[in-house]
Amino acid sequence: MGHVEIPETDISGPVGLRGAPRPRTAASRNRTAALEQLWRAPTAERDPAERAPARRKPGHRPSVGALTDLIGLAGPAWLLLHLGEQPRPWLAAAVAGAVWTGLRGARGRYADPVRGEAGGAFGALGDWLVLLGTLAVLHAAAGGSVDPATAVVAVAPGLLVVTAVEGLRRWARTARRGRAVRRVLLVGEAAGLDRAAELLNSRTDHDYRLIAAIPVGPARPGYEGLQVPGRLASAPADDDVTTVLGGAYAHEADLVLVAPGPQLTGDRLRRLGWGLHDAGVALSVVSELSGVTAGRVRPVTAAGLTLLHIAPPLRGGPQGVLKAALDRSGALFGLLVLSPLLLAVALCVRFSSRGPVFHRQVRQGQHNRPFTMWKFRTMVADAEARKEQLTEDNEVDGPLFKMRRDPRVTPVGRTLRRTSIDELPQLFNVLLGQMSLVGPRPPLPEEASRYDEREHRRLAVKPGLTGLWQVSGRSDLSWQETVSLDLWYVDNWSVATDMGLLARTVRAVTDGRGAY
Repeated sequence: MGHVEIPETDISGPVGLRGAPRPRTAASRNRTAALEQLWRAPTAERDPAERAPARRKPGHRPSVGALTDLIGLAGPAWLLLHLGEQPRPWLAAAVAGAVWTGLRGARGRYADPVRGEAGGAFGALGDWLVLLGTLAVLHAAAGGSVDPATAVVAVAPGLLVVTAVEGLRRWARTARRGRAVRRVLLVGEAAGLDRAAELLNSRTDHDYRLIAAIPVGPARPGYEGLQVPGRLASAPADDDVTTVLGGAYAHEADLVLVAPGPQLTGDRLRRLGWGLHDAGVALSVVSELSGVTAGRVRPVTAAGLTLLHIAPPLRGGPQGVLKAALDRSGALFGLLVLSPLLLAVALCVRFSSRGPVFHRQVRQGQHNRPFTMWKFRTMVADAEARKEQLTEDNEVDGPLFKMRRDPRVTPVGRTLRRTSIDELPQLFNVLLGQMSLVGPRPPLPEEASRYDEREHRRLAVKPGLTGLWQVSGRSDLSWQETVSLDLWYVDNWSVATDMGLLARTVRAVTDGRGAY
């Protein structure tokens, strides 16, 4: 049976002997009743600023989202069709609104945010294009008399409304972040607890706060500072639910997060879920998958099994074409707009120290193909020859070479590096199709030759002018942290992700941290 540690009470000690189940007796039933009485009046106090978010009624958010989409498209469509003197504008607008709402619902756009994102701006654009195709088929089948060009203009405001509403929702979630946290009670074997606790506490870009853990089995978690209000036996026991609920009530947890393992699988986890849901406590299960965004995961059931279908990473298709077009057009636009700055920097580099204006270097690109990368020169002319003398002063692990105060960097070069202006000539590489605006950093040939299989996956996409490494600390990151960020991008990139990273790059460059 389990073990529950209860402060300020004479009811303590093991509920079972060394974790082994034992028959229930009158004494154990009295003990359980006392525990339940204590759990009904938890002693743990909560900071008012961390008050648990109120539970929402299921289905409320999807219905509001569907109604917003229906009115947002049908209303403007009716007005524009009416002003355009089209026949029966109210009927055409109603049909368009119904198709739009049904289409978005079928594509999962009204799913609960806990289970995944609504699709974003590019998801809404894809939905709108599908809407046009559906309406065209209906128009041809019904022999409608509405002018097609007018119809396209009439449904365009619906796309703008959806994009604006989703933007406001993301802004609201960001504004609430840090205030409406979810208090998490972690349940699982020691190894799973340590892994989940380390990952949850290593980052702050989520709304989950780990407050306590209940281990399964005799081993204690190795993660320091983790409160342990109870323990589950190695084998299924009849007080699994009461032990977990006791920890949840004592610490006012909003969510029980289970890390499955050999001692907590199948029927035991199912029964635990029954008890938690009956008590009104939310349950989530930690997946062994890592580095996979929710948008790539689709849960299905088959033969009583819950399956997670994982969509493959994007490597082409419409988003690949759109990314290439945005890269080329963005690079051309950047070169035209920044040409006065580029000229001024070139003059500063040329007259501040001896040597060429540009530093050309062979780097490894997509699929390990070499290319010549361009940068403004920030070091003395013989920097490569002096690198061997500084090998022992390398301040980063892995195949990279970085020094916080590299003596080869010129005074002008130090300013260019801090502001990342030295990277701007790589816009030419982007224009030539050798690089992308967003992606992993291109390695040197000697660095790539030391890659293992995991690190070599960084070269599955085009290298980028900026990326997750740029907005997450740059040179302050360890090699393994850099690799992890790059692998996440390689597997989960999208055009919407690229646009977000470009926006965050501006802040990272302004801040200047990690650039040396």
